[in-house]
Amino acid sequence: MIPGTLYIVSAPSGAGKSSLIQALLKTQPLYDTQVSISHTTRVKRPDEIDGEHYFFVSEEKFLQMIKNDSFLEYAKVFENYYGTSHETVQQVLLTGVDVFLDIDWQGAQQIRARMPQVRSIFMLPPSKEELDRRLRGRGQDSEEVIDRRMQQAISEMNHYAEYDYLIVNDDFNLALSDLKTIIRAERLHLSRQQRRHEALISKLLAD
Repeated sequence: MIPGTLYIVSAPSGAGKSSLIQALLKTQPLYDTQVSISHTTRVKRPDEIDGEHYFFVSEEKFLQMIKNDSFLEYAKVFENYYGTSHETVQQVLLTGVDVFLDIDWQGAQQIRARMPQVRSIFMLPPSKEELDRRLRGRGQDSEEVIDRRMQQAISEMNHYAEYDYLIVNDDFNLALSDLKTIIRAERLHLSRQQRRHEALISKLLAD
């Protein structure tokens, strides 16, 4: 079994990374591509489901998991903790399934240190004006929170050059096509193709 590829996808809030990942998953079978479900201490929103969007846990439990070295990465963002279970990700990868992690640049740095083979994608909004419009369009946050998110977005975007791929989410369908193209290219990488077609290559090169 050829292990799946671990993908990091990062973007400032409002850039559309979560929507793109969900759109991608709708076009891919579960045995092919999955998104990793993170643990968080953030309060669950009305439309969120525990175990589907996040594993919502207490801060006490999260800190205990840190002590147990249970996380592949974790970070504190907007006063809340977020983390990815190392064991869960590894189990899925070993089945040949590609795993996507929707995390920020801090988590990406931690994962690169532990798993250098990870592939990473950063998504940018087409403009600050559009990013501001998207944040306001949610209708969930106060003016103060929106201002904080805009400042955080600028800080996050400064880390785009740390990633392997860059997508500008101006046209949603085009951005989704770009995301699919990255996955397809990675699956055609020489090292993966050599393992997948080892028998065929041996026959073709035999005297």
